Amino acid sequence: MFTGSSYSEDRQKNEALVLKQLQALIEDEDDQIANLANASALLNQYLENINWVGFYLVKGETLVLGPFQGLPACVRISIGKGVCGTAVELDETKLVTDVSAFPGHIACDPASKSEIVVPIHADGKVIGCLDIDAPELQRFTTEDQVFLEQFVRVLEASLKA
Repeated sequence: MFTGSSYSEDRQKNEALVLKQLQALIEDEDDQIANLANASALLNQYLENINWVGFYLVKGETLVLGPFQGLPACVRISIGKGVCGTAVELDETKLVTDVSAFPGHIACDPASKSEIVVPIHADGKVIGCLDIDAPELQRFTTEDQVFLEQFVRVLEASLKA
């Protein structure tokens, strides 16, 4: 498990193991919701110091809540709004060290202090995002971003638009 501390050989091994576990969970399953549910459970088990991990899926011009681990969440987010909507609109990962400083942040859980959102693709287009919140400032690092982007790339192999 990692907490945003310095990158180490042990961390690399742990991350590689999580990616292998994800691959094993999704390789024989074609149901998108099942794969997203297991992916959120896997990250919830692996990541420390987080209070929410899950997915939002594109439905028209809106992101709709998908499988997650944590407290009840916002059900719909307009594309272009908040961290999730911005990440999807721009098709880029958003690593936010202090959500109170992010213009238009949507506070689904007031305990969340930092956040990372990674867009998810299928058939060449953005179909949703991975969203992870933490109850501490500056929880997520660039190393976390690299790992979570790799995690999403593995997951994308099982998804359809």
